[in-house]
Amino acid sequence: MILRTPRLVLREFTADDWAATHAYQQDPRYLRFYDRDGVTERQAQAIVYTFILWQGEQPRAKAQLAVTLADTGELIGNVGLRRDTADDPVADMGYELAPAHWGHGYATEAARAMIDLGFGEWGVERIHAHCVADNEASARVLRKAGLRQEACLRDHQWFKDQYWDVLIFGMTRADWSPSAEREGGG
Repeated sequence: MILRTPRLVLREFTADDWAATHAYQQDPRYLRFYDRDGVTERQAQAIVYTFILWQGEQPRAKAQLAVTLADTGELIGNVGLRRDTADDPVADMGYELAPAHWGHGYATEAARAMIDLGFGEWGVERIHAHCVADNEASARVLRKAGLRQEACLRDHQWFKDQYWDVLIFGMTRADWSPSAEREGGG
């Protein structure tokens, strides 16, 4: 599976992608809103291997794609949709981006492509996502991608010696219009 956006190529992971994934997952800025202090090389390899295993599902229930820059091929993060089964009408979306590439709209661009895949080819009826409430940049990405904040779960997660509020976002098929139409291309 390959998805193209104006500036990105979202592609299947390969075994060699673990090193780039490991590199950005060590950045303290990336780790700020995660319940871990880092990822070992072996853990990064296992994460990438899981994404590769999902590629063999037929029909697909899960897809986590490498986010790469179209002009250089550099891996800068990942984005995905996950369902319990391939015919489940509800999907969970998630993404992560190397901090060096924050603030350029790449996460929003990648999220919109996955939303289009979910409502388009996969035919889901609902896509939801969540983020730590203090992660204002991630909440902004979800809003720009078209999801609406539906709830705030107070003191929902405990990590790094504190409770964190979690925001829940969602979009239904009725709320969706393909990215090409939003951008005047369709």
